Amino acid sequence: MRRTGPRDKATTSRIMASIRGKDGNAECLLRKALYARGVRYRKHYGRLPGTPDIAIPWAKLVIFVDGDFWHGNGWRLRGLPNLAAQFPTRTEYWVAKITRNMERDKRDTAELERRGWTVLRYWEIAILGDVDGVTDEVIRALEVIRSG
Repeated sequence: MRRTGPRDKATTSRIMASIRGKDGNAECLLRKALYARGVRYRKHYGRLPGTPDIAIPWAKLVIFVDGDFWHGNGWRLRGLPNLAAQFPTRTEYWVAKITRNMERDKRDTAELERRGWTVLRYWEIAILGDVDGVTDEVIRALEVIRSG
């Protein structure tokens, strides 16, 4: 069922209050899968640009789990024509906010790569849909790094 008008403020407030900046479902699921496969890591590694969700310092590999809504994938998942279509109210505010997040992601990735780090970014939907596949990709990246 598709909503036709703006939702009431109390509902919006409740939804926004429930959003976590760290330790979301996808992030925890990926960390648990990596740990089960013997990968040891650091969480929310604040020593680096963007504070990666997962960092493996010995390999100089970082992983970001990008939330679909906050990092600009939500409109695609909903089958909308563009980012602005996702926001029936306060469109300019939300488009500017999400666009800034995407630009920051690009800057952080470029800076980390400049410093010699391998950067992996995954949409939360990709992890929730196939955590084993994402874990396999991370393991393969570590094997490539290890083999030099």
